Amino acid sequence: MMQRIEQIAAKALEKMGNDRYHLALVVAKRAEQLADGAMPLVELDKNKFKLADIALYEIAESKITLEGLVENI
Repeated sequence: MMQRIEQIAAKALEKMGNDRYHLALVVAKRAEQLADGAMPLVELDKNKFKLADIALYEIAESKITLEGLVENI
């Protein structure tokens, strides 16, 4: 599963329709949720990975979408 973060970021950006603004928005919001105690939706250790990187993995794996995140706010 472990890929380079650049590859994950590119895949996540693709999932957001190549919209960097939306990607940044979703990563920031999801990282905030993780910081507040939300469990990662991918098998990554919150103590070993940056929260933003975990959010990127979740987006790249289609676990998090902009629509789903907006509905949860």
